[in-house]
Parts: sequence; structure tokens; C-alpha cells
Amino acid sequence: MISISISFLVLLSVGAPIAFCIGISALAGLIQLGDIPLLLIPHMMFEGTDSFPLLAVPFFVLAGALMNAGGITRRLVNFANLLVGHVRSGLALVNVVASMFFAGVTGAAVADTSAIGSVLIPAMKEEGYDLDFSAAITAASSTMGPIIPPSIPMIIYGVSAEQSIGALFLAGIIPGLLIGLALMAVAYFNKGQPQGRAGQLREATSCRSLLLGGKDAILALFMPAFILGGILAGIFTPTEAAAVSVLYAFFVGRFVYKELSWRQLPALMQESLVVTAVIMFIIAKAAIFGWLVAALQLPQKIIALFTAGISSRWLILILINFFLLLVGTFMETTASLIILTPVLLPLAKQIGLDPIHFGAIMVLNLVIGLTTPPLGVCLFVSSGIAGISLERISRAMIPFLLAAIVVLLLVTYIPSLSMWIPQLYLQR
Repeated sequence: MISISISFLVLLSVGAPIAFCIGISALAGLIQLGDIPLLLIPHMMFEGTDSFPLLAVPFFVLAGALMNAGGITRRLVNFANLLVGHVRSGLALVNVVASMFFAGVTGAAVADTSAIGSVLIPAMKEEGYDLDFSAAITAASSTMGPIIPPSIPMIIYGVSAEQSIGALFLAGIIPGLLIGLALMAVAYFNKGQPQGRAGQLREATSCRSLLLGGKDAILALFMPAFILGGILAGIFTPTEAAAVSVLYAFFVGRFVYKELSWRQLPALMQESLVVTAVIMFIIAKAAIFGWLVAALQLPQKIIALFTAGISSRWLILILINFFLLLVGTFMETTASLIILTPVLLPLAKQIGLDPIHFGAIMVLNLVIGLTTPPLGVCLFVSSGIAGISLERISRAMIPFLLAAIVVLLLVTYIPSLSMWIPQLYLQR
């Protein structure tokens, strides 16, 4: 295991893509074992990706692209602006609320950062908000994307842990909303809000304007309810729901809002295929790593290590959270879930955690890592849109990270926050 760890860290430190870090490290481990035929590698890669639930990933990615091109994203932002734009720190709150709406469709943090940030960061700058603050809240609010259903990381965890994806989706509702409320509280009292005339409150939205805005955005707002409702009602599986979301986004963008043209489709599909290929390649490589972890009996060794000298369940949970937060700072979420779920899930069961609850904890930990240096992807996207350095956005992220960690601890130690809604669903 030492050679695997060393090769992985060396490759990661020189900037190798995470899929190659995983694959080459796993290959080093297989060679060290000696009696494993290397022809097994392509077989394991195929087996790792040969999963019906994983088909939901490309569909949700494409649905997000169609939303942006079809005007759905802009209408969600406009409606959020009508709801909370008149409140103190209005545009900052709009940023969070719009991310909540957007999270209910794509389940991807990077797509959220790009779509919402390209609209709101320039608007916040024009209104007088501090640019560091604007970029930071955009990156922070995007973490709701993989938590509020539908969620691509929840699908990955569900496949790895063999758990109900529908129940995992439900487990993310309350934690995702809590993240949103915590970020809104930080934004409301933060000094990054505009000062002087730019910071003056505009008049509250009239009921008529709110109704008109709601009418314009109703089809976009209906999409998350349609997807989740169809899954819970048993009308379609999460994978089928993802395919339906693509058809829905295309129909609304092309025939209702009439902002999506046929000429845009090839480029949108190519963009989605590239994102999907990257995710699936990581999954294929991680399947080899997962097999090696099982062969080396790493889960049993981890359980023995944690439970030998520590009897407190609370302390074990703190250590798990610290470990996952650390991993999230330098590893991609998908790879982390596939590699660590077989390792940590047995330990979670050993201390009495429900696998659905543990899934919510894992995903929440790892998506927080998307907004932490040195490899927080959402930080790079948001800072790129804002045109600021990674150091500047990292400093501005600190209060938002602290708020997210508080929510993480609440979700960890109060299981009902993530388990109440799934238990209602499972008891039907």
C-alpha cells in the first residue's frame, strides 16, 4: 500500500490528471501483488462503468447546457431577483437563491458556478459589490448543486454503496437548504455589500411584478418538482428522469421560450460529451483502485485502526469529517466517492450510521472541497469569471467555508436532518 500511496501523491504533486493518478497508482499496486493478470484491468474498467444508474450523468450534464442556452437559467435568476433583490445585500442573496433553483435541475457544482457566475458576477460588480466577495459567494453557493436533488455525486455514491438513489436525493434536501440559509446569513451581514448610492435598497417588488416574473419562470421552476416527483411516484427511475429532464429543457427552450436553436445543439452535445467522458474515465480508473482496495482488505484495516484506540462515536465522526475535508481539497469529488466509499462505509456501519445518512455526510464534505484551495474547481471557475487571483477569492471564501462546516457538523450529529424525508419515503 505504501508504493500505491507514494506513486499517487507524486503524480498528484506534478499536476497529472486525477484519472491518471488513480490508474497508474492502481497499476503499481497490481504489479506489486505479482500474481494478478494485467488483462484484468480493461475488464474492471468496463465493469466499473457498466451501470444503468450512471447513464443519468450525461443526461443531467446535457440538461444543464440546454437550460443555459434556452433561457431557463436567466429566468431563474430574474425570478430570484424579484423575490429577494430588494433586501439588504440583495444581489448576493439572489446569487444564493438562484443557485438553489439551478441545483434542482443539474446536480453539478461547476455548471452552477459557470451559469450563475457569468450572469451575476458582472451584475454585482456593476452595482458596487466587492469583486472578491462576489466571486466567493458564487463559488460557495454552487456547492448546493451536488446536494439538493438531483445530484450527480449522490448517484455515484448510490452506485458504489448499492443504495437507493431516490432516498439519497431526498437526504440532500434539508442539508442543501441549510447550506443556502447559512450562506445567505453570511452574505447579509458581510462587509462586501455595496456602499453609498449603489448600496441603497430598491423598492420591494410589487405583487403584480412578482406574479408576472413567476409566470415567466414557472416552467423552469416546475422542472425540479417534475423530476423528483416522477422518481418518488415511481413513474420513472433516476436515469429515466435525467433523460426526461433533457427533453423538458429542450422543449421549453426551443418551443416555449424560443431561445434555443437547432444550430446550437451540436456544440452543446459536444460540450456535454467532453464533461461526461472525463467523469466516466475517472470512474473506470477508480474501479481498478476499488478492486485493489478490496484485495488488500483496506476497509478492515481502517476499521481496526479507528476502533482500536477510539471508543467515542463522536470522535470517530470528527476524524472521518476531517479526513474527507482534507481529501476534498486535492481530489475530484467523483474519484473520491468511488475510492473512499468501499473504505469508509464499513466503518460507518460499524459505528451505527445509516448508509443514506453517511452518503449525505460524504457528499457534503467533498463538495465543500470544491471551494477550497489548492484544487477547488469552483474557485478556479469563479475567479476566472471575476478576473481575480486564487489568493483573493480564497481569503473571501473563509466566512462561507466556516458556515458550510457548521452545517456539516449539524448534519453529521443530527441524523434526522438528512434522514427524516427519506424515512417518510421508505415507509410508504
